[in-house]
Parts: sequence; structure tokens; C-alpha cells
Amino acid sequence: MIYQEKLTGLGVLSLVPVRPDRHAALLHGWVTQPRNSFWGMASHTVDDVREIYAFVDSLPTHHAYLIEIDGEPVGLFQTYQPEADPVGERYPVQAGDVGMHLLLHPGRRYARGLTSAVGPALARFLFRDPAARRIVVEPDVRNHFALRRLESEGFTFGDAVDLPDKRAQLAFLTRDRFETDHPG
Repeated sequence: MIYQEKLTGLGVLSLVPVRPDRHAALLHGWVTQPRNSFWGMASHTVDDVREIYAFVDSLPTHHAYLIEIDGEPVGLFQTYQPEADPVGERYPVQAGDVGMHLLLHPGRRYARGLTSAVGPALARFLFRDPAARRIVVEPDVRNHFALRRLESEGFTFGDAVDLPDKRAQLAFLTRDRFETDHPG
């Protein structure tokens, strides 16, 4: 575990590094669900998922974490350095940019309130690094749920860009905006 935070009304959020051999089946069960189609892995096998996360694990610029609430896995969180990712070729990367991907797959117990609690916790995790100045995300332009959520969390939208696997909407959350919206 690399990070923990108490989420009022939910429990303790923990970020646990993904271990491809140990977590491939769990992640496969999530990324192949129709509701998670924007993750782009619907046709992947467990072995495909294991290989992808072994590759991610080998990169010093990309990291994958299980999100747990009180020890129960509820999502996948990935961070990356945009300059070392295809998205960094599609916009002018700024010093202090940090990219993230988020897939929440809560059980019924955490279905309510999870997204609105987890988003700020993940931003606090990223902004612990004093060099981090701006969070960058690039959801599929058709993922209207994610776009509404990002807007409500204070992200501003940039250009839509073509990535190898999707048309993506760039969105940014500055440290200043986050700290204004989430003082203390």
C-alpha cells in the first residue's frame, strides 16, 4: 500500500500497487464489463490483461493501483507522465503535468457516493508531490458520464484529440483550482 485516506461515510481508501500475476483476473472481470467499454479492453483475455499490466509495471513513468475501501477492491487508478505517453504528443505538455486514468467498479455496498469521494482523494494523492501542478485526463469523447463528472470536479476542457485507440477529450485540473475547491 502506498497511500491511505479516511473517506467520511465510506471507510479507509487505500492505493495498492497492481501486481499483474495476482490481480489480472480481478482486473479482467472489470475491464470486460459492458459498462466499462470505454476502457478499451472488452475483448481482452486474462492473459492479455496480465501482459498489459506487466508492461505498465515495467515503466518508470506509468503506475497502476487498486483502489480499496476497507480492504475491498473498488477500482483501478493509473498515473503517468504525459511526456512519456501518446497523449503527450497531442498537446503542449507543461512542467508539473501528471496524467491519470480511473475505473471504478464498486460492489453494491459502495455504489453511492464513491465517485464524489474518490476523485478528490486521488487528486490529493497526486498533489502530494510538490512538483505536480496540473492533472491531465483524456476520456473518450463519447463517455458523457465521465465528462460530466470531470466538469463537476473542476476540470476545464481542452481540445479533443485523436489517440491510437480513441477520440479523447483533454481535461485539466490545476492545483490552484483544486485547493480552492477543497481547502484544508
